[in-house]
Amino acid sequence: MQLWIFNETDDLKIFYYYIFAQIFNCTVMTERKVRVRFAPSPTGPLHMGGVRTALFNYLFARKHGGDFLLRIEDTDQTRYVPGAEQYIIESLKWCGIEIDEGIEQGGEFGPYRQSERKAMYRQYSDQLIESGNAYYAFDTPEELDAVRKQFEEKKETFTYNTATRGEMKNSLSLSADEVKQRIDAGEPYVVRFKMPVGEEVTENDLIRGNVTFKTELLDDKVLFKSDGMPTYHLANVVDDHLMQISHVIRGEEWLPSLPLHVLLYRALGWGETMPRFAHLPLILKPVGKGKLSKRDGDKMGFPVFPLLWNDPKTGDTSRGYREDGYFPEAFINMMALLGWNPGTEQEIFSMEELIEAFSLERVTKSGSRFDPEKTKWFNHQYMHAKANAEVAELFLPMLAEKGIEAEAAFVEKVVGMVKERAVFVADLWDQSYFFFQAPTEYDAKTVKKRWKEGVAEKMSEIAEFMKGIENWDAAPMKEQFSEFVTSKEWGFGVIMNAFRLCIVGAGAGPDLFDICEMIGKEDAIARIENGVKNIKRG
Repeated sequence: MQLWIFNETDDLKIFYYYIFAQIFNCTVMTERKVRVRFAPSPTGPLHMGGVRTALFNYLFARKHGGDFLLRIEDTDQTRYVPGAEQYIIESLKWCGIEIDEGIEQGGEFGPYRQSERKAMYRQYSDQLIESGNAYYAFDTPEELDAVRKQFEEKKETFTYNTATRGEMKNSLSLSADEVKQRIDAGEPYVVRFKMPVGEEVTENDLIRGNVTFKTELLDDKVLFKSDGMPTYHLANVVDDHLMQISHVIRGEEWLPSLPLHVLLYRALGWGETMPRFAHLPLILKPVGKGKLSKRDGDKMGFPVFPLLWNDPKTGDTSRGYREDGYFPEAFINMMALLGWNPGTEQEIFSMEELIEAFSLERVTKSGSRFDPEKTKWFNHQYMHAKANAEVAELFLPMLAEKGIEAEAAFVEKVVGMVKERAVFVADLWDQSYFFFQAPTEYDAKTVKKRWKEGVAEKMSEIAEFMKGIENWDAAPMKEQFSEFVTSKEWGFGVIMNAFRLCIVGAGAGPDLFDICEMIGKEDAIARIENGVKNIKRG
C-alpha cells in the first residue's frame, strides 16, 4: 500500500507520516504533482452531473497547484453523437472551467482523444493475457443470449465470472491449439479480465473511506472488443497511468468499477503509482427518489444541461442554463454546493473563493437534492451584485430587438433602479418597459381599484401644475409636488396610485419621481394627459 503526501511542508507531520507508514507497512510517496482529468464520452450533451464532476476536479487541481485535463473517451463508436464533443468543450468554457491539457490545448501526454490512441491499447491487452490476468473469449452474442435465457428459466441471473467461465467458450476452457486455430482463422473474439478467485479488494476512497469488494461477486469484464477497440475499463486505466493522473474524481455510478480498475493497475505492474480515487455522490431529483434526469427537467420546467442542445439524431431540443438566462458564475456557484459543504454559512462564492475553500473531505457521501428554485435564487444574487454597466451591456441587445434605441448611460441608470426585482436579464423588460415607451394599456385590476371617482379631474390639475416646474430633478420635483397636493387637501394615497397608473400603466415600479426625471418633463406630462383621456373604470 502507498501513502501519498501532497503539498505538506510541516516537517513534524511528515515525520509522523513515516512512522505511520512503518507501522502499517506502507510506502511513502511524496511530491507527486496533482493531475486530474475529466473524461466524458461524446454520446450526447453534458449533463449537470458531468459539469459537477468537471468542476470538482478543476477546483481540486487549482487548490493544489496541479493540472486539469480534458480527455474525450470515444472508444464506443456506436454511441458517438456528432457535435457532442464540441458541446462539451463549449460548456466548460462557458462555466469558466479552464483546461490545461486537452484536444484544443495539446500537451505532452496526448493525444487526448481515445480513438486517436487506439494503437497503444493492444499491447496492454496482450500483456494481461501473457501474464495470465486476461483471456480470449470466443462466445458469440447469440450464444451468450442463449445462456442468459437458460439462467432466466431457472430464475437466475447469468454472470460471466469465476463460477461460469469454465463452461464458456474461451482460452481457459479450450486447448491452446484450438485457441490458436480460432485466432488464426480470424474468428471474432474479445479479451476478458480474469477475476481472481476468492479474494477481497479493498481500496480507500477519499470520500467514502475503505470500500471492499468480493471477487466472486464480480464479472470478468471485457477489456478489448472484437472491433479492435478497447473498452472503457482498459483504456481508462492505461490512459490515466500514461498521463500520470494522481487522482480520479468521478461519479458514484463508477464505484462498482473500482475493484476491476484496482486489479488492472496491479496486473499491469502499476500498483505503486495507482491514482487515489474519490467517488462523488449523486445529484438527486427535486422530488421523489432517484438521480436527476432530463425527464425531471422537462416535467418541472428547468434545464439539466449547461447549454442548449439540438439532438442531431432525433431533432429534439433541450434547454440550457445559458440560453435560459443564467449567469455562468451563478450556475457554477449552485453546482459547487451540490454535494460539497464549505463548513460555514457562506453561500455565495467566486471561483477563486471556491478554489480556496474546496476540499474532498467536505464532499458528502449521500446524494444531494437539486432545487431549481434555489438556482434562481443564486442567479438573483448575482444579478443584484453585478455592476449596472455590465448588466446594461447585456440588456441593450434585448432592447434593440424590440426596436428601442437607448443610450448606454440611460440604460445603465434604469438597470440600477430595477435589477433588484429581476432574476434574469430578460426580466428587466417587464420591470422597466415604461422607461422606454409610454403605456398604451392600463392594468384593469389596478384601474378598478385605484382610479377613483374625481381622480381624472385632479390629474388634469396636476398636469397643469407640473408644466410650471422648472427644476426637473427628482428630489425638488417631489418636494413641490407634495406641497401642491397638501395645499389641495387631497389624499396622497389616491393621488399617487392614479399618478403611477398614468406614468407606468400598472401599480408597480420604482419611485415615480425618479421615473419622471428619467423620461423627461414633456413625456411625463403627456402620459398624465393620456391617462386622463384613456383610463376608464370598467
